[in-house]
Amino acid sequence: MCIAAFIWLAHPLYPLLLLQNRDEYYNRPTKALAWWDVDGCEILGGRDEVAGGTWLACSRQGRVAFLTNVLELHHLSGAKTRGDLPLLFLKNTKSPMEFADQLLTNAHQYNGFNLIVADIATKSMVYISNRPKGEPIHIQQVSPGLHVLSNAKLDSPIPKALRLRKSIRQMMNKYGKNEVNVKEMIEKLMKDKVKADKSKLPGICALDMEFNLSSIFVEMDTPQGLCGTRSTAALTIRASGEVSFCDKYLEKGVWFEKTINYHIQNETRDFSEVKLSML
Repeated sequence: MCIAAFIWLAHPLYPLLLLQNRDEYYNRPTKALAWWDVDGCEILGGRDEVAGGTWLACSRQGRVAFLTNVLELHHLSGAKTRGDLPLLFLKNTKSPMEFADQLLTNAHQYNGFNLIVADIATKSMVYISNRPKGEPIHIQQVSPGLHVLSNAKLDSPIPKALRLRKSIRQMMNKYGKNEVNVKEMIEKLMKDKVKADKSKLPGICALDMEFNLSSIFVEMDTPQGLCGTRSTAALTIRASGEVSFCDKYLEKGVWFEKTINYHIQNETRDFSEVKLSML
């Protein structure tokens, strides 16, 4: 399970500032952050080597997509891999809302997902979810501000989401309108191992499992093997179109760090007038 926090169109320097923890089995083959080709589109992100998808990636054209799974007890047998959803958007030319409308026809073929798709050039971001089961696909234009996406709906008040939101607000108040130190944010915000009060857990799965998943940074032992936070990403996009993707990831028991910088191609929009709003 994963958690992401992001500030969208609410900082004078960064149209988008995103932090995300990816939780997965330690033994699941994964390729670290790199550029890779998807049907002729250059995409930057990590890659799941089992199903071929991703949990967070961006393109040279300024498109961004990231994903979390929905916590649920039962899963659809033979479902399509959710990691393909970010790729489908990134290699597409449709607007975020047009892509969301297109996804309506087959969103039910995936297990529960939360998907955020954004186009920096047009200042458009959309949230898509195919849960709860039996309800219409949820499509929502994301408003400027601070948002947290965990394994429930966007901005759901679950304990670790509330904890992360509060911590980010405090740190952003310290930075003010100035540049942020993403490495400091990763260390102080995304490695938080404090677990929630058991009485505040949703009660969807086994209590012990939910308790182990209730921290921002996850570490747990399961019958299938060790599982937990395998990578922490910090993605910043500046008003000038400069992109910085920093990834700290676990590989064979050792933590590594990799940062890739680039500039959005064909960037014609000016974000210099984005104002700092209340987070």
